[in-house]
Amino acid sequence: MWEPGPYPGVEFAHLSHDSSNGARFLLRKFAAGTTVPAHRHPQASESVVILKGKWIEGNVEYGPGSFLYAPKNTVHGPHRAEKEVISVTWYDGPFTVENANTEDPAPAPIPPVH
Repeated sequence: MWEPGPYPGVEFAHLSHDSSNGARFLLRKFAAGTTVPAHRHPQASESVVILKGKWIEGNVEYGPGSFLYAPKNTVHGPHRAEKEVISVTWYDGPFTVENANTEDPAPAPIPPVH
């Protein structure tokens, strides 16, 4: 069910995909201690609900039931998973990711939908 995501310590489980516009609905799992650098999604807005764990962005902590929203092409992060985090996430268009800081290691390719 889980497959590697674009950053070390991140895994995805695809729930649905709309091939007409590239939108995806998925579960994401972040291993404890995982940090995702500041980044943007140039082709989609991102909506996230934390299901499990503690997600930290800047000085804000998000726990189960918390909602986060990042408009298309808006820099967000870095994110840190203090404990294992599982979220349900919706991308309203093609799921692409670019680091905000070009000195950060590049993200891996986004896994295709099976």
